[in-house]
Order: sequence, then C-alpha cells, then structure tokens
Amino acid sequence: MEYRRFDNTYVVRLDPGEEILEQLRVFAEKEGVRLASVQAIGAVKEFTVGAFDTVEKQYHANEFRGTYEITALLGTVNTMNGAFYAHLHMTAADETGRAVGGHLNRAVISATCEMIITLIPGTVDRAFSEQVGLNLFKF
Repeated sequence: MEYRRFDNTYVVRLDPGEEILEQLRVFAEKEGVRLASVQAIGAVKEFTVGAFDTVEKQYHANEFRGTYEITALLGTVNTMNGAFYAHLHMTAADETGRAVGGHLNRAVISATCEMIITLIPGTVDRAFSEQVGLNLFKF
C-alpha cells in the first residue's frame, strides 16, 4: 500500500495480494482517521460479500474466486467504542460482466485498488442495536 494526502483527501493504492479491510485498518490507525468516506475501484481475485437478513438478524456470506473488476466500493470509516470500524459495500463484475455484491467481509487484490478516502471533521461512534441487529451510528 502506498498513499498521498491532499488537504482532507487521501489517494491510496493497494497492491496484489493485499486485503482491502486489513490495509484500510492499517492506514486508518497509522493516520489517526476517525471519520471518513471511502470509494474505490480495482481488481480482486477473491472476495466475500454478504446480505443482512433483517428477520434472522444475521449476514449470509457469499465467496467468489476468479477474475473480477471492482465496479464500486463505497462506505465509511469511523469508530466503535473508540476503535477502528469500517462499513463497506462492494460490487464486482466477472469477465462476462455479471456483477455480484453486498456487505464487504474480505477482498484480496489481484492487480490494484485505487481508493479515495475523504476525511470528515469530527467523530461518530457506533453502538449495537438490539432492535435492528447491527452496529449503527451513535450520535
């Protein structure tokens, strides 16, 4: 991973073999990022995304391996109990153009990932909601 800061925005490059969430954590902790918006494109060779079942209150994960382009990766970095927390969704398309996506659990870069991280002044923590079954923004 390499990156450069421009005012309140970081331009980040992830390299082959790096895992997106792991590297985002390393970056955020090193740079002291407490609240930010994330967007990215790139290519992955394996990833796990899921969908949250609101009745069962659990995620159903789907694993994919092969040649995939990240067509969209969006989300937030913030904190939960003062520690790093990321909530990202990703959509990726295979060589036929078929796209799949959902809540990002894991993604390993095959070629590169070009990520833009925009800092937001302030802090928004998260707390678990028994009613919803998710870690929600706590204001």
